[in-house]
Amino acid sequence: MESIEVTLVNSFTDNGNGGNPAGVVFNADKLSDVQKLKIAQAVGYSETAFVSSDDEADYEVSFFTTTSEIDFCGHATLATFSTMYQIGIISAGTYVQRTKAGMLSVCIESSGKVVMEQQLPQKLDCFSYQEISNVIGIESSILARTKLPIEVISTGLPDVIIPVPNGYLDKIQPNDDSIADFCKKHKVVGFHVFELYDRESKLTASCRNFTPLFGISEESATGTSNGALACYLTEHLALGSDFVFEQGRAMNCTSIITASVQLDDSKIVNVKVGGFANSIGSVVISV
Repeated sequence: MESIEVTLVNSFTDNGNGGNPAGVVFNADKLSDVQKLKIAQAVGYSETAFVSSDDEADYEVSFFTTTSEIDFCGHATLATFSTMYQIGIISAGTYVQRTKAGMLSVCIESSGKVVMEQQLPQKLDCFSYQEISNVIGIESSILARTKLPIEVISTGLPDVIIPVPNGYLDKIQPNDDSIADFCKKHKVVGFHVFELYDRESKLTASCRNFTPLFGISEESATGTSNGALACYLTEHLALGSDFVFEQGRAMNCTSIITASVQLDDSKIVNVKVGGFANSIGSVVISV
């Protein structure tokens, strides 16, 4: 048996509060995928990141939920690089991580904020209001009030981006089985549901994220889904190129995620997601 230390980190915190917890394991080069999955299951968080050396990138990072490996995880990336900065492994600057979603850059600002590059957006599918109404329990006529489409967008993981009218976000009572069945059928990770704030607000939108297919009923902060949302809003609404998203309000765990989109001749050429993280301790797990 080998003892593995896992650092526990809250990502996308709001002035030190809220956030989404992730586990981080350093020096993971010799761990097998089976061991990584066992560690992630023992930690019990939605995702745990495993950091290894790499010949080309600065680090190779793999991500495991309690059920399987996934290509990328924004909040676990934030947890990883924020921790390395806080304990002095790395200094402020730009680094490259190898992930199963590709080689992606991560910038650490002197304030400790971590800004992560995402994959360029891929629009993979779309659904009618009626199809989604049946799953999230909001009448299709109410969903139609937004006059915005329901689309599957990936900046690393495919999420269903679902707009709802103001005042309906917190009314959603997710049926995990129905959402998981829908996601499995359509080969998507989860639902990212949002309602817009008034343009005068410092916040762009409030969000909820449901990924029961991967053992997560609801997440209080997610990176790739908000990168996808930033791309969605850039295409469908003229809201500028910088966004601030609130997530986790319905869980009493409000988190803040920033996102930015760079355009070149109306085409998205860069997507970044950022935020702050706080270490909340560590555990030792035997594998």
